[in-house]
Amino acid sequence: MRHSLPIAPQFYVTAPQPCPYLDGRMERKLFTALQGDGAARMNDALSKQGFRRSQNVLYRPTCSECSACLSARIRVADFVPSRTQKRVAKMNQRIVRRATSPWATEDQYALFRKYLDSRHSTGGMADMDMFEFAAMVEETPVRTRLIEYTDPAAPAGASELIAASLTDIFDDGLSMVYSFFDPDLEKSSLGTYLILDHVQIARELGLPYVYLGYWVPGSDKMGYKAKFSALEVYFKGGWQPMGDPSDYEQAIHPLSIDPIAEQVAKIQLPEGR
Repeated sequence: MRHSLPIAPQFYVTAPQPCPYLDGRMERKLFTALQGDGAARMNDALSKQGFRRSQNVLYRPTCSECSACLSARIRVADFVPSRTQKRVAKMNQRIVRRATSPWATEDQYALFRKYLDSRHSTGGMADMDMFEFAAMVEETPVRTRLIEYTDPAAPAGASELIAASLTDIFDDGLSMVYSFFDPDLEKSSLGTYLILDHVQIARELGLPYVYLGYWVPGSDKMGYKAKFSALEVYFKGGWQPMGDPSDYEQAIHPLSIDPIAEQVAKIQLPEGR
């Protein structure tokens, strides 16, 4: 008997668990495997529809109580830094960027561990060991880079590595899959700097967008993303300029989410998958 893989990707839903962004809410994720020769096309197509990559999985929040997690991206051609962002860029102009293959190192993990312990000690990634970190970085079926940021003026004996970003390269932009930095350098605003530098990289590569992950109205953790100009969010099936963040409070309402079957039916898959 001949067995063949299904032509269309299979979508699944995770079990509910506490939402990391909004207190008292439960989250679920719609996800599918990212594999095979068509992985890059699938990643490009679904990322334009609000999905994110984690290793060899693509996922999108599909919570039963709200639809507040909105995928966000910057229109590179229209982005204009604020005065504060200009100061951040100037303050960090000594930093050296180096794009490498997605290969985990002990220095990266030490910085990642320090970042988690300071910023996300109770989050879902808090217990990640070196092997799990290596899997996060290295298990990618698409075009991915690990972009390191070093400070040549670091004190003697200190690591020059002060920040890093795991970044996917789409057909229309860069996706900041996960970024981390030295929490002791809070005054340097390295999180903001990484985004500004990715806008510059996208300009250098002629790519129109920088994908930032999810922006969540009502979540202080994600509020910083709304400070970038030319920001778009994926809302009600399409990309639109953010405008006033308060306009998206309706997304927190329990009746704002479509049934899962309808969500899956609306997903546009790439041709030739």
